[in-house]
Amino acid sequence: MNSPRGASALNSPPRLQGRRLQRAFEWCGWESSAAMAHIRAGRSLTDYRQYHLTRKQFIVAAIAGALLILGAAYLFYHSIFVSIALSGFGIIAPRFRRRTLLQQRKERLKLQFKEALFSLTSSLAAGRSLENAFLSTLDDLLLLYLDPRTELLVEFQIVRFRLENAEPLEYALRNFADRAGIDEITQFVDALAACKRSGGDLLEVMKRTSVIIGEKLGIEQEIAVMIAQKRFEGRIMMAVPFVFLAFLGLAAPDYMAPLYGGIGYLLLTAALLLLMTCFWVMAKIMNIQM
Repeated sequence: MNSPRGASALNSPPRLQGRRLQRAFEWCGWESSAAMAHIRAGRSLTDYRQYHLTRKQFIVAAIAGALLILGAAYLFYHSIFVSIALSGFGIIAPRFRRRTLLQQRKERLKLQFKEALFSLTSSLAAGRSLENAFLSTLDDLLLLYLDPRTELLVEFQIVRFRLENAEPLEYALRNFADRAGIDEITQFVDALAACKRSGGDLLEVMKRTSVIIGEKLGIEQEIAVMIAQKRFEGRIMMAVPFVFLAFLGLAAPDYMAPLYGGIGYLLLTAALLLLMTCFWVMAKIMNIQM
């Protein structure tokens, strides 16, 4: 008869493997049931430094990644078995999709904050107090963004709610800045807090700060447009070898036949690894943080 300790020792390896498998899926972008339930319940404010994929987003990204790898592998090896085996690496595609969606959300938030700064500067120039200027900015944003789920609309409504409950403006904005993780928003809140502590000309400093940060965001957008063009050119360059290989396979199959046997597979594997390395280096060069 096995002792409880012995039974626990027998059950521990499957549990350990289960935990490792769960961590691997979470690394790929899969959210646990507890995390998804917490998100659906809306128990916490949005943390813009993280992005949680829904089940549908995870499955769609994994299938798209698997199909892409399947097609690329078949072009190289002309073997359905090898292609299916390699397509399993498509499970890591949701991780990159999550990173892309996170960056897109941050860029949207930056653009919305830039528009809010223009409205805030106009309100301050008209002689409104800082609190009333923020409330007026929310009204302007409601006219500019029709979708009530727009990120900055939601955040400014939270700021309004906190102001109505007698919470200082800088505390409400500090909470937003900490969750946003965007330098421009943090710098704006830092300037506001320093001005309130030092007792300087708050309205004038806020107007100048808004103008400077707005110009900085405008320059960043111009740089982002130029980088987006180069990224598009990079994606075309990534696709060209596969298109060329497919063309040769259809137009001159006899010419390509020696590659699909013997040492040809080693040459194809070396070429594929070299291409993947080039793609990785190109992506690193294009990944410019602003």
